This record gives sequence, C-alpha cells and structure tokens, in this order.
Amino acid sequence: MRVLVAPQEYKGTLTAVEAADAIAAAVRGAFPDAEVDVAPMADGGPGTAAALLAASGGVMRRDEAHDPLMRLIEAEWALLPGGTAVIECASASGLLRLRPEELDPRRASSYGTGELIAAAMDAGCRELILGIGGSATNDGGAGMAQALGYRLLDSEGEELPPGGAALARLARIDATAARPGLRALRVVAATDVSNPLCGPEGASAVYGPQKGADAAAVAELDAALRHFAAIVRRDLGADVLDVPGAGAAGGLGAGAIAFLRAALRSGAEVVGEAAGLPGRVLAADVVLTGEGRLDGQTPFGKAPAYVARLARTAGRPVACLPGSVGPGHEAALPLFDVVEVGTEGFGVSGSPRDLLAAAAIRALRRLGAGR
Repeated sequence: MRVLVAPQEYKGTLTAVEAADAIAAAVRGAFPDAEVDVAPMADGGPGTAAALLAASGGVMRRDEAHDPLMRLIEAEWALLPGGTAVIECASASGLLRLRPEELDPRRASSYGTGELIAAAMDAGCRELILGIGGSATNDGGAGMAQALGYRLLDSEGEELPPGGAALARLARIDATAARPGLRALRVVAATDVSNPLCGPEGASAVYGPQKGADAAAVAELDAALRHFAAIVRRDLGADVLDVPGAGAAGGLGAGAIAFLRAALRSGAEVVGEAAGLPGRVLAADVVLTGEGRLDGQTPFGKAPAYVARLARTAGRPVACLPGSVGPGHEAALPLFDVVEVGTEGFGVSGSPRDLLAAAAIRALRRLGAGR
C-alpha cells in the first residue's frame, strides 16, 4: 500500500510539515509494510515557504523588516535552489504579528512585505513567489510599494502615512524612484481566494472584520480601496478593481498586480506543481490530506480541495483529516471519500499530533486499508 500524505497547516497547532510527519509516523506504525510519501502543502498563506522548501530544498533567510504597526522585527523568507525567493506577506505583515487589541486595518501597513522583497532582490533573486494570505492589512499593497520606492502622494505632495484609511487621500502615484530591477522581477502571487478588491465580496467587507474593522471601518476602507484602484488605473495603467483575487490579503493581490506586474495563481497549485503532486498522486494507492478547519471556504482554493481534485482525477481514494468542522463544511464533504475529524471520539486529553495520528488510522481503516 502506497500512501500519499499531503496536509496543509493546522493553524495555531501544527505546521504542515509537523502534521505530515505525525500522520506519516502513525501510518508506518499501524501498517509497517506501507510505503509513505510525505508532501506538506500550503495555499499561499502561512506555511507556503516551508512547504516549498520541503518540495524543492533551499534555505530559510531572516532579515529586518517592519511589522504591520511599523515596529522593527526580524522576518523569514525562503531562498530556493536556482534563486527563486518565497515571501509570505504573513511573515512581516501578518495577523500573527499583532495582539488582538492591536488589530486595526485602518493603520496596518504591508511595508514589511516590501522590505523582504527588497532583501530578496539584494540577494540576487529575480523570481519571486509571493504568498498573499494571513495579512493584518487592508492597504492594497500601498505599504509594500512605498518600501520599494514608489511614492504615494496626497494633494499637497506629501507621502501618505501607513494604513488603508490613508488611501482615501491618495492623489498621485510617482514611480520614478521605484527600485531598479523591479521591472525585471518575475512575480507569482499565490492566493487561496478569488475575492475582488471592493464591494460586498471584496477585501474590506469579507476580511476586514477579522482584522479589527467594525461596520463603519469596513465602509471607510472599501471606499478608500475603490479610490486607490482609480488612481492605480490612471497612473500605472493597471485595472485591478474587478480582478479575481485582487482582494486577497487586504488588497495586496491588487498591489502585486499594480506594482510588481504579478500573475495571480492558486497557491495550492503553485505548491503542488513545485512538489510534483499530480505524479505523486498517480503513484499512490490512498491519499490523505487535511487542514485545521473544514468549512465552506475549503472548496475555494484551499489545499485539501486541490489535493482531493487531483485524487478524483487519478481515481484514487482520498480522506480529509480536519482538526474541526465549521459553518458550511457540508459543501466540502463531496470532495472526499472519508472525513475523519481529529477531535471526534476524544475527551480533552491527547496532543494535536496524537489526535491527528488516530484520525489518520481511522480514515485508512474506513477506506479498507489492511484488509
């Protein structure tokens, strides 16, 4: 029996690498004759760099950057063989950088993400995979652009302060001092969502509340991003308002298109292709995947859905091992032959690794393994 283990992170408990290792160890223990192939997954959010390192090799680098509230920190990015950089916006500009009481997308900036891009360029990178998930920001990538030398000016010619709210005062974008080499930089922005920049399905309305925005702030930020899109179209010639995925990471998808000429792609596909996942699915007899919470968002760009579709195409049985289920999870159930929730059948005892390992064995037995 050949088992492919391809989970993404279990947010707040296990990284994708840790989850994959836990599942693999459990399978080897319960089925000593099994061949286990481990492929940690990600979808453009936290864990993307680690998953690509696991797939391709390379090294993790650390550089100084600013967090969403412009405090100096150290943040990681990955350097892959061949000189491709992998930068997660969450590394410097993510929700995990802030305490709950600090969340404020009106002020939060993506400046640190731009600093990491600059560091990668200084290291000689000319190709970049930018993971755009898990941000604390709603500034359309304006902070990122400022860190790369773009000037975002108000009607008096003054530089805009950090944050999404300031975009309402944007009068002109000056690209004359943009960092040399940006035009030669080839960028793929990896995302797990297809939201447009503005409107009821846009960055502010859908993701603003989890970043600390109340109803008034959502309306303010949405209007500011709409104004930002108009100035981007006039000054940079990029029409970002209705592009699917432009609303990812508080509009960083739009900023990546406008300032980096990025191509937006499914993060799960980017990681899967780097890992050679389609071929590895074909070589497997059984596929195991999972994530922290199976819910209504799972079918739309999440790694388990991508893995499941590859398995379906290849005619391989696939099980999902979520840590929990959330609203709308029923829509995701048809993707999988088996769903085994990690916490079902247990009390309060048991580490996340142990619970996930037990769920993996239950799933394999339900799929007929060992018979």
